[in-house]
Formats: sequence, C-alpha cells, structure tokens
Amino acid sequence: MSMLVVVTESVPPRLRGRLAIWLLEVRAGVYIGSVSKRIREMIWEQVNALAEEGNVVMAWATNTESGFDFVTYGKNRRIPIDYDGLRLVSFLPIDTDEIE
Repeated sequence: MSMLVVVTESVPPRLRGRLAIWLLEVRAGVYIGSVSKRIREMIWEQVNALAEEGNVVMAWATNTESGFDFVTYGKNRRIPIDYDGLRLVSFLPIDTDEIE
C-alpha cells in the first residue's frame, strides 16, 4: 500500500462521491489515502469514466529517485513531462483567448 493524493477541479459530484468511498476528502476536491496498486488503478479508471470536462491529478509514493509518480486527466496548463527519467511539470503558455 502506498500514499495516494487525488486533486480534482470541476468534476461532477458523482466522481467526488466515488472518490470519497476510498479516500478522505481533506479539502474541497483534495483526497488522500493509503491504497493498494489495484485500488489505485481502479480509482483512475473511475476518473477516466466520470471526470467529463474536469481535470484531475493523481500522485502516489513510489520507489523512484523522486519518491513519487503521477498522472493527469483533462485540460490544464500544467503537463507532465519526462526529463532524463524524472517526472516533471511543464507549463503551457497562457491562452489569451480565454482571458478576454
């Protein structure tokens, strides 16, 4: 079992309810818990099936140099990249069309 953190934005209440079955919601849209790899993968399947237009990041402890790994779902300026075996985050430019 490893520590798992899931952060959601603009997801349907149905997904939030599903996440609350396995994880503790410590702030609005922020879930934490200690789950097995099988449960983590099942939670990610639920995210993919139910998140709709929202966005989600799921991070968990691993035995890697950084000590964690993560996956993302949905549109967000922060995108995961692989840099010499390290998982980092790159920022996309601000979409000026969305500001106006």
